[in-house]
Amino acid sequence: MLNQFSLEGKVALVTGAAYGIGFAMAEALAKAGAKIVFNCRGQEHMDNALKTYAEKGIDAKGYICDVTDEEAVRKMVSDIEQTVGAVDILVNNAGIIKRIPMHEMSVNEFEQVIDIDLIAPFIVSKAVIPGMIKKGHGKIINICSMMSELGRETVSAYAAAKGGLKMLTRNIASEYGEYNIQCNGIGPGYIETPQTAPLHKREDGSPSPFYRSILAKTPAARWGVPEDLMGPVVFLASDASNFVNGHILYVDGGILAYIGKQPK
Repeated sequence: MLNQFSLEGKVALVTGAAYGIGFAMAEALAKAGAKIVFNCRGQEHMDNALKTYAEKGIDAKGYICDVTDEEAVRKMVSDIEQTVGAVDILVNNAGIIKRIPMHEMSVNEFEQVIDIDLIAPFIVSKAVIPGMIKKGHGKIINICSMMSELGRETVSAYAAAKGGLKMLTRNIASEYGEYNIQCNGIGPGYIETPQTAPLHKREDGSPSPFYRSILAKTPAARWGVPEDLMGPVVFLASDASNFVNGHILYVDGGILAYIGKQPK
């Protein structure tokens, strides 16, 4: 049964996997046997990431590529197919967030978030699907968010993008399931990463009120860590999930199931 979770010989493209949850998921896929390919937009991040992959014993191949640029993505995928092999697993992880009140956010700022968090997964998925159809199988994993289910102050663009990504996930599953392509999503809860660091602490280093409020709303009574996403991504990338399609797996410590503690 455990062989169902093996990714031996598979090619996995993880976007934005230079650090944070993207790196953790790529590491998990590599440990399960996959060949790792990733992208980032800057040489400094690339150099640091390749060094860290090497320290972990992972022979990853990196590309400088803007995933909002369709032609650049097409070239990257073509190169991957020629040098590593057709992509078996795509993890659409690259994303940004801008915490700005909606009435203060410019259209340009809103569009930047939509471009990276929603349009880029469309572009990259579109680029790899023909190869998956040809191979007769494929796994696409979109990194959604609790914000595809919940709203919160200052994240209107992010929530709109992740809500759209949830529905893109379901539509890819609907359109390409007959080709043995499964498209599912992972919806992380609050994970301690560089991206969420501004939410963790006050200037004096003490836990912020927001950090404490999330603890009170989470049955697990902690924030998540990138390693919490390792098992879910391997499951959704493996043959163990071959009849799971169009599903969003929330890895949130139970926060979506919980009304929260009573105030004292």
